[in-house]
Amino acid sequence: MGASLLDGCPSGGCGAKMDPALLAKFLSKLPSQANDNLLVGYGSSDDAGVWRLSPDLAMVSTVDFFPPMVSDGRLFGQIAAANALSDIYAMGARPIMALNLVCFPPALDPDLLAEILAGGAEMILKAGAFLAGGHSIYDPLPKYGLAVTGLVHPDKIWRNNAVQEGDALILTKPLGLGLVLAASRVNEAKKDHFQEAISYMTHLNAEAAATLANFPVNAVTDVTGFGLLGHLAETLGADYAADLNFDSLPLLAGALDYAAEFFASALAQRNRLNLSSQLDLQALNPAQEEILFDPQTSGGLLISLPSDQAELLLAALKTTEPKAAIIGQISRHSPARPKIAVW
Repeated sequence: MGASLLDGCPSGGCGAKMDPALLAKFLSKLPSQANDNLLVGYGSSDDAGVWRLSPDLAMVSTVDFFPPMVSDGRLFGQIAAANALSDIYAMGARPIMALNLVCFPPALDPDLLAEILAGGAEMILKAGAFLAGGHSIYDPLPKYGLAVTGLVHPDKIWRNNAVQEGDALILTKPLGLGLVLAASRVNEAKKDHFQEAISYMTHLNAEAAATLANFPVNAVTDVTGFGLLGHLAETLGADYAADLNFDSLPLLAGALDYAAEFFASALAQRNRLNLSSQLDLQALNPAQEEILFDPQTSGGLLISLPSDQAELLLAALKTTEPKAAIIGQISRHSPARPKIAVW
């Protein structure tokens, strides 16, 4: 039997992301840059950078890659590409071009790499974008992803930090992807649970984004490695707080069971440590808490919009996002309450 794609990979997918607090420390040391055409840069926690090309057109640029979380090369390529494309959709843009990023061990069967690239190309084609090239190097661990370019009108960019008091929160995909993947790595995940997770990780956020374009959304982000609470905290900034109803959260089948069996990732625990002082989770049991910190790979969109539009948007989303749900509400933050309460 030949070497497996997962051999030597301690973590995969968005579970391999760097600690957000450590990343922020590094970014704080970078020189500041300003230009009237740089509409979104690294100074915020948005999902992509945006450069204005003209009064009516802006370019959105993002990059995302990671080690494998599944042993099937084509499937890994599809998931990694869908995850990279998601940042473009989260900014309200449409992808037009992608470049492959490839790290591959010389000891692995090159046919595996061919499968990875084929899976990525399939997803790029599905998104209506073009594969324009890429870069590859030898590396002890396999990694794959994309640098993606998209286009958007400068006045129609979605930011992740523009929530408003009274907004409702909607999540388009179920949580628990990291937990199911962790169980599958040790052959403990049920086949139907694993297949459901795969179906969501290979489901582009394109249709959800197209639906959102018809509604007055205030803020949008995609939920990936920092988990639901990590990405929600980024949207709140210093001025806003959120209340979530755990029972309203969409969950993958088996996710709570795997959480109760301690199939948690190291990143989930770092997510918890980074946020613990901002949270009220007293109403939850340990397995429920784990769901909130679980890193998602190719997760759903988290949307903040006026509450009187929430049910209308949810009904429109249900045609392509069957587990989409209204999960909570935004309020003004005050020192007397935690930033995020889940009951």
